[in-house]
Amino acid sequence: MTEDAPGGDGISGRRSLRPLGGLLAAMAVSLTGTRISAIALPWFVLVTTHSATRTGLVAFCEMAPYVVVKALTGPLVDRAGPRVISWSTDLVSAAAAGAVPLLHALDLLSLPLLLPLVALIGAARGPGDLAKEVMVPEAAERGRVPLERATGLSGVTERLAATLGPAAGGSLVALLGPLTGLAVNAACFVLGSLIIALTLPRGMGRASEEAPLSQGEWESGYWRRFGAGCRFLRSEPLLLTLIVMVGVTNLLDAAFTTVLVPVWAAESGHGPAVIGLNSTAGGAAAVAGSLVAAAVAHRMRRRVVFFAGFLLAGAPKFLILASHAPMWAVLLVFAAGGFGAGFLNPVLAALSFERVPRRLLGRVNALGDALAWAGIPLGGLIAGAAVTSFGLVPVLLLGGAAYFLTTNLAGLRPEWREMDRPRGPGARERRPGAGDRANGSRLTK
Repeated sequence: MTEDAPGGDGISGRRSLRPLGGLLAAMAVSLTGTRISAIALPWFVLVTTHSATRTGLVAFCEMAPYVVVKALTGPLVDRAGPRVISWSTDLVSAAAAGAVPLLHALDLLSLPLLLPLVALIGAARGPGDLAKEVMVPEAAERGRVPLERATGLSGVTERLAATLGPAAGGSLVALLGPLTGLAVNAACFVLGSLIIALTLPRGMGRASEEAPLSQGEWESGYWRRFGAGCRFLRSEPLLLTLIVMVGVTNLLDAAFTTVLVPVWAAESGHGPAVIGLNSTAGGAAAVAGSLVAAAVAHRMRRRVVFFAGFLLAGAPKFLILASHAPMWAVLLVFAAGGFGAGFLNPVLAALSFERVPRRLLGRVNALGDALAWAGIPLGGLIAGAAVTSFGLVPVLLLGGAAYFLTTNLAGLRPEWREMDRPRGPGARERRPGAGDRANGSRLTK
């Protein structure tokens, strides 16, 4: 591993893996802290208020600002630069998360005070996550790492956090109480902020190169920049189709995880322990899939990998729960689905990175992620009402069919042929301006 030349931007100089390593480390600690909080915070609210309704309200107050603020702060990330946004918003999240156990220890914490603190955590997490995401292609470029490999490693980081974070959170809550989990979450945000501030080389994560706006022009300039992101997204049929498709599947995944699996565990008599067992099987297999994707995905045809991944990760998990299959079969299907899911984000991320110019990457990424995540808060509400009205098995069958049709019908659209990069002498001619499209938004499942 080598360092960048002093004072240089490091992109055209010697290879350096430090930026990618530092960025992945910051993502790992902040995502792990978030996953720990996802166990500790709801449990804290539940045991202190004994109200499932208030617990759901707290969860909504975190996710709604996350989606909305992330959608609106793309122009800010582009204007200020993702590096400064990342470390500064992580510090805001740390302060808000640390205030919860502190105020509780001082006997000053009430629900009306907890809700704005949780909303602040979500609002700061949105641009903080966005800023880290949009620095992945630049870090890959500095390290001369293939884009699919870099996004694959990013996917491995996310999957590891999704697997290890809940396990760590559950252990902390069981052994030391939920407030310890919230304190660890705050510490993770501080550590992530320090990693970004201290390990990334000078010149990385700078503001996009556009004509500077005076302070008086910023308000109109903000909406001009926001509109530029919207117009670009409308001009990219493939990205727009992907966003809509992922938005539907994210809604179905949220319904499955938050309502359908717990109801199945209760009705089948397996109990809550099997929920963690299934999640562990799927999460571990997803890590393995992400590792394989990081190693070989850049050599494979994207359409084949993409649809095979969705075929494994989507409908089968709905259908296996509806079939009253033995537990070993359920675990096998969850593991196969996790392995397939491990290939999805590297393909999605690499594809979108290549199609969006760097000057637009913050705002387009923010819009894409917000649209793709917009259905997540609604998934549980819809699933709960549907199960109450029609029963578990019909809803599982309908969900599996909707998943299969969403992913496969989207693939029939003509723009889907653009997913695979042009190869060889017969490759299609590049569009004007395509040379600008080295980096861009990162769409995630």
